[in-house]
Amino acid sequence: MRKYKIIVACGTAIATSTHVALKVEELLQKRGKEVNIVQCRVQEIPSFLDGASVVISTTIVPFDLDIPVIDGIPFLTGVGIKEVINKIDDVLEKEADNSQKQ
Repeated sequence: MRKYKIIVACGTAIATSTHVALKVEELLQKRGKEVNIVQCRVQEIPSFLDGASVVISTTIVPFDLDIPVIDGIPFLTGVGIKEVINKIDDVLEKEADNSQKQ
């Protein structure tokens, strides 16, 4: 089974990113996805990009990245979680499909 690297970023990499990381990991495990979540401050994102599939952030990401950046606020508010986790799952599925074609 493939293990996906997901970056979860917030302003300080303490409480907010921890909450989002735990929720994302739980929901993706229920979908059969194995994930390695890296928590960091937004400013640290570039140093963790190697091998990452997606960035989930609760604040504005001031970088142009080659991987999708997804708004993590729904994991804090509880509003729109299903749509966001579907979007993350779609990103991971597309990456898996692309790697199988190579």
